[in-house]
Amino acid sequence: MIRVVLPAHLKTLAGVTGEVRVEVAGPGPATQRLVLDAVEARYPMLLGTIRDRHSGKRRAFVRFYACEEDLSNSPPDTPLPERVVAGEEPFIVLGAMAGG
Repeated sequence: MIRVVLPAHLKTLAGVTGEVRVEVAGPGPATQRLVLDAVEARYPMLLGTIRDRHSGKRRAFVRFYACEEDLSNSPPDTPLPERVVAGEEPFIVLGAMAGG
């Protein structure tokens, strides 16, 4: 099980509190793409909120973190850190802010 931390507004939209846990399906290692596929499959109301529905690209003001690393610009099929796969650390989806 992979632990996923969502920002407050997405937790509200999905009707959850705390972390969500998802199983990733696939023959290879767990990746950002597989985790987000699993989150969107389990919580279809989140489709299009984290990444574009058509291109699959991360939304501009959404960032991904794991093990104190910014994974936002990593290719979506890059394997996640082993500590995330083992459930020791969460995969964090964070809503970024802009302005001045």
